[in-house]
Amino acid sequence: MARLLSVNVGLPRDIAWRGKTVHTAIWKQPAQGRSMVRRLNIDGDGQGDLAGHGGEQRAVFVYQMDSYRHWEAELGRSNFTFGQFGENFTVEGLVDSEVCIGDRYRIGRALFEVTQPRVTCYRVGIRMDEPRMAALLTSSGKPGFYFRVLEEGEVAAGDEIVRVADGPERMSVARINALLYLPVHSADELQRALRIPALSPGWRTSFLSLLQQEQSGRPMAGNTGLAPEGSPLPGWVGFRPLRVARKKQESRSVVSFELVAADQHPLVMPLPGQFVVLRLKPRSDAAPLLRSYSLSGAPSVDRYRVSVKLELQGDASTYLHTQTKVGDLLEVSAPRGNFTLRPGADPVVLLSAGVGATPVMAMLHALASEQSEREVWWLFGARERKDHPFAQESLDLVKALAHSRRYIQYSRPGLDDRQGSDYDATGRLGVKTLEQLGVPREADFYLCGPSAFLDELTKGLTSWGVAAGHIHTEVFGPGKSSTPGVVDTPHRGPHAPASSPAQGLRVSFARSSLVVNWDAAFQNILELAEACDVPVKWSCRTGVCHSCESGLIAGTVSYNPMPLDPPADGNLLICCSQPRNDLVIDL
Repeated sequence: MARLLSVNVGLPRDIAWRGKTVHTAIWKQPAQGRSMVRRLNIDGDGQGDLAGHGGEQRAVFVYQMDSYRHWEAELGRSNFTFGQFGENFTVEGLVDSEVCIGDRYRIGRALFEVTQPRVTCYRVGIRMDEPRMAALLTSSGKPGFYFRVLEEGEVAAGDEIVRVADGPERMSVARINALLYLPVHSADELQRALRIPALSPGWRTSFLSLLQQEQSGRPMAGNTGLAPEGSPLPGWVGFRPLRVARKKQESRSVVSFELVAADQHPLVMPLPGQFVVLRLKPRSDAAPLLRSYSLSGAPSVDRYRVSVKLELQGDASTYLHTQTKVGDLLEVSAPRGNFTLRPGADPVVLLSAGVGATPVMAMLHALASEQSEREVWWLFGARERKDHPFAQESLDLVKALAHSRRYIQYSRPGLDDRQGSDYDATGRLGVKTLEQLGVPREADFYLCGPSAFLDELTKGLTSWGVAAGHIHTEVFGPGKSSTPGVVDTPHRGPHAPASSPAQGLRVSFARSSLVVNWDAAFQNILELAEACDVPVKWSCRTGVCHSCESGLIAGTVSYNPMPLDPPADGNLLICCSQPRNDLVIDL
């Protein structure tokens, strides 16, 4: 007979961890007497990270004594107490291999439904004093699971647990967990899982992505259920020489370079919106400079075009503008990136400022070349005509489209700039302008430009009612970090670590324009990136969740621990990898 052994609650608190402060409610204590279970929580309980825990689908976390006994033996521990794994309900019975998604249980006066396995993160490792714990819980098939509260009511230790309904498809918590996190993703089982109404929306989205991946015939493309923003495999590894075939001044500060193959092998067709990395060597006695530039021309297997803005004190842009000539060879990576034009029939809004026009120019070229019938909006902002690249080119492309509109704003027009011809209005692009123009909210919005421009428009579009999945942004330089639970710390730009060996393997963070030597004192590349204040994303830190999956532009890595499911070819998981040779990483 299944029985509730303990009801455990705890409120978030700040703890010190590896020089950081983490806000977490992983520490739970047994409650005394009867506890009221409500739709979103148990009285006296809370979550420190509502993005990853809590909410209607994850109101109550359940862990069982069968798993307690397993971990006591596995870890050689005998000091566990109720709430050890951060669970709300410690139960006898209800093992993960038998409980199924959609099962319903009556406990005390409350009614519950099983919605999903637990998604483990690094904080359970802190609580257990075992950094590998997130991977161990997932790989063992003993993650625990969440209840949704169907009927609120009081519960207490000692209450009997009665199953009152079986979930359809009879897929256990352990099976559902393995279907997402382990390498085999059977299309038949994915379809079964998607037929379970009780399965939480987040897991449903992951399984739908995996099913589409399996049906596409690209089984080696990585786990799209965990890293859904993946892009196609890169066309070549590392860098290859391309020849500068043309150099053109596009505006006062932007120059375009057309690049062609230096040998008989054709290039690969990029997706509109992708970028390449250039490895530049202005000085033979210094480390190469790495810079990412969006492809700005029509997608082609014959030539690539990159358009580079001359930056003050910009070593790479200065070298390209002043020293690179037609006929020179440049080392270029394969096209990469997931800021790409989505297929479909929805309206397209290409919204950019300054040199941010480059990736959306490639999208505009693609739409024009296929004579798209989609509604297309080209919206661009610059300071004045002299700072307006691709002015005539974009106008010609817009005119070639059947259903298109162009709108240009200058913030400080020059004396010779003509309103109604060179530009449409004075000011800066914003949501108010979009509303006045009648831009459709149901469109796909592609944004590129300075960080302040992106932040303001992203927030504005969201407030205006545009769905998050329809807002696509490209950032020049490092992106934003995602470090769940870590209390905000002062922002610093990327820099070399406090101490670094004079020699060793080079690790290059391409977006951050930083090259450092690998130090074996770090357990993984993530720790090195953190020491350099390179923006990173992570959650489990043990090769489970793929939050840290990043582009591996050049080089190879080894893994310790091995990830449960490997990343896509051409990518790496920085949380559990170490360099085997010199690396270039898209961070």
